[in-house]
Amino acid sequence: MATVTKIDMEPSLLSLEKLDRSSPDLWPEQIPGVYDFAPLLSPQLSPDPQNLDLEEQDINLLYQFRLLTALEIIEEVKKLQNVAYQLGLEEAKEMTRGKYLHILNNKKPK
Repeated sequence: MATVTKIDMEPSLLSLEKLDRSSPDLWPEQIPGVYDFAPLLSPQLSPDPQNLDLEEQDINLLYQFRLLTALEIIEEVKKLQNVAYQLGLEEAKEMTRGKYLHILNNKKPK
């Protein structure tokens, strides 16, 4: 296998440009307005449920979720995913049924 030296290269491919290897200024001085848009510290981590215009049942559910451990929350999420999957299957069956019964036809009789 032949080694390529500087002399073997085609002269048109040779670049005489000197690259500046110094580190760029990644974090310039603070730009006015940037930190006003996204403050570094949030005043509160989660909003008060009383201010969210929720029904009493929703507020109670939120308070119940606050008492759960991380593993219990994961289990609740899995249950919700299973319910959503089952609902999707049921919806697909009903849509197929509607298709076969011609319930969802686009053509309207005149």
